[in-house]
Amino acid sequence: MGNSGLKQHIETAQKTGVLKLSQGKLNEFPQGMKQLEGCLRTLDISDNKFVVLPNEISRFMQLRHLNLSKNKLAKIPDCIGALTKLETFNAGNNNLSFLPRTFSNLINLKQVILNSNHLKEFPLVFCGLKHLDILDLSQNELVAVPAEVSTLNVTELNLNQNQISVLSSEISLCPRLKILRLEENCLQLAAIHPRILSESKIANLVLDGNLFEIKQLANIEGYDAYMDRFTAIKKKMF
Repeated sequence: MGNSGLKQHIETAQKTGVLKLSQGKLNEFPQGMKQLEGCLRTLDISDNKFVVLPNEISRFMQLRHLNLSKNKLAKIPDCIGALTKLETFNAGNNNLSFLPRTFSNLINLKQVILNSNHLKEFPLVFCGLKHLDILDLSQNELVAVPAEVSTLNVTELNLNQNQISVLSSEISLCPRLKILRLEENCLQLAAIHPRILSESKIANLVLDGNLFEIKQLANIEGYDAYMDRFTAIKKKMF
């Protein structure tokens, strides 16, 4: 992306609050972005060559939507926690293996997409965020869903294509969780605790591609209660 093109994008963003710089072969913020500190609400720098997210990101205090997908990011700086108005965060298709604790400051987050990274431990930084609806952690390297996940407020949790073999029964305590995606993991039937079927609010539990046959779920205590919820949600859809 040439300098003249960047200048035009930034001038437009001063009026709209939206800056889209995807597919620009960028690995740093253009200088003119400083002019947007007080007005930028949406920033899309997807499909570039960022290895490090510049600390200057913390200056854009009005940001509500941040798209960092398809870069080469190995780290998100601690200063991300300054963006307290952020509602959507997309860092899918990067090289992230951990996340800063300061994500817990982002109390207005509604959607977080972190698919296709290298996360090895469940990111508990998102637990307790009251407005978070969707958390996508698919295609990572997670091996367990720990007990602390009980305070996660999401309605949909995507854990497809990880290496999960341990699923804490405490996930049944998630107050709003209705859709739990666990396709193509390493779960044995014994990992599905009866409480998950009988006591949770989960109405769509997706388990294809694990180490048991789906029909075996019917042998677990609480299956009928789960099917009642599943049927009820299907009826609402049609």
